[in-house]
Amino acid sequence: MQPIDSKTETSKSLNWLHFPKTHFIVTSALTVSLLGLLSVWPSKDANAIKHKELSAEKALSDQAISFAEQEINDPQWEIDSAQTTATASQIAIETEFSQPEDSNLTAIASEVLSSSVDQNSPSEPTQNWQKQIVKSGDNLSNIFKRVKLSDRDVYQFVNSSDSAKGLTKLKPGEEIEFLIEEGELVAVRYKPNRLDTLMFNKSDASFDFTQQTAVPDVKLAFNEAQINESLFLAGSRVGMDDSVIMEMANIFGWDIDFVLDIRKGDKFKVLYEEKFLDGEKFANGAILAAEFTNQNKTYRAVRYTDESGDSQYYTPDGQSMRKEFLRTPVDFARISSHFNLQRKHPVLNTIRAHKGTDYAAPKGTPIKAVGDGKVVFAGKKGGYGNAIIIQHGQTYKTLYAHMNNFRRGVKNGTHVKQGQVIGYVGSTGLATGPHLHYEFYVNGAVRNPVTVKLPKAKSIPDAQMLRFAQQTQPHLAKLGVIANTQLALQDVNDPKQ
Repeated sequence: MQPIDSKTETSKSLNWLHFPKTHFIVTSALTVSLLGLLSVWPSKDANAIKHKELSAEKALSDQAISFAEQEINDPQWEIDSAQTTATASQIAIETEFSQPEDSNLTAIASEVLSSSVDQNSPSEPTQNWQKQIVKSGDNLSNIFKRVKLSDRDVYQFVNSSDSAKGLTKLKPGEEIEFLIEEGELVAVRYKPNRLDTLMFNKSDASFDFTQQTAVPDVKLAFNEAQINESLFLAGSRVGMDDSVIMEMANIFGWDIDFVLDIRKGDKFKVLYEEKFLDGEKFANGAILAAEFTNQNKTYRAVRYTDESGDSQYYTPDGQSMRKEFLRTPVDFARISSHFNLQRKHPVLNTIRAHKGTDYAAPKGTPIKAVGDGKVVFAGKKGGYGNAIIIQHGQTYKTLYAHMNNFRRGVKNGTHVKQGQVIGYVGSTGLATGPHLHYEFYVNGAVRNPVTVKLPKAKSIPDAQMLRFAQQTQPHLAKLGVIANTQLALQDVNDPKQ
């Protein structure tokens, strides 16, 4: 057994603490900085910490001197290069000269530094938008003047883009906002609806236009009701908005006269979309599927969007709900006089054929074109008063009489679409009160508008029936309707066909 060299053992045990002079300089600098920070908080605990740090500094200093002397006096001293890279914090931990558990100097220092940064950093500028509500009779020039902007500002803004020109048609109650800095217009903000925001930002001598559109959350709603008094009362009792009721009436309007045909006990089901923004409902979407039972006859309709993006309503087996003509040219008006070729005229007091149907309605009620066509007459026509005649292709023609006035732009030669407003109810000509006199002609012969058979529009082509079924059957299922499309699909997919 070899004798133990005490000097060798000591040097081995202290070998992990041996490191160059530069490391001691770093350690001393950190210790002095820490003591300077502690001097800010002269509490009892801080003094105790300071005393320990001073002891730590003295101990490290004494050890450094001792190690240096040993290195000079003992040329055999070996330094482990890997251990000389130990940091000052590791030494403090190993020699138990770290700070006590009840103090967190790092956190204190961090708080002081962050506080200093917060005090010196500039605050975010607040933008002060000035909101203006459009008043009756307002124009853009008046609104600009209310926020102390000049006509030059109006001219510069309006001529910056077509979108800016559109703001010259603001309606009463709408809001427009201005961002003005040091008397100069910087930006204009306008929300035409809940989803869209139009922004106009100043750029040199013009305004850059951008549009932001929020995406709403869409949820499905289902309602059903039985009619005991009126369609609107039945719908409102189950929480339906008037707009949804009107849309449903328009869908079935080619088959059901909602003025003449509705009976107590009729019922309906409807599946439609509701739109939400930030958890708040702001609008109704489209009706996806509906069922209406009128006088024990049930009609069903489902919405289908084709590959070109065009949406229409069809029966569950793909037949178009849309006819070439609407059944009535006014919504929910009362029939005051039916088609009667032997009727006694109320003004002339003589037997005179009543070749149309009279719809009593308040003056100014909108009148719609019952089908696509061309206006071949618009003006005064004897006892008819203000009248419009529309030619629908080669076969059909309709006449609208006793109108108060025509819609702007409707005149001889104007092409109109089905459902487009062409004028307003009045009492011009030989009329005892405000109403619409409506006539329907087939190949030049007058027909009863209430009972005439209306031609249908195009139905779903066989090639699209599979796509039609895949899109519409889920909606019909929510109505509890078993569609007849299964039979149609079998016909399409049958290889024998």
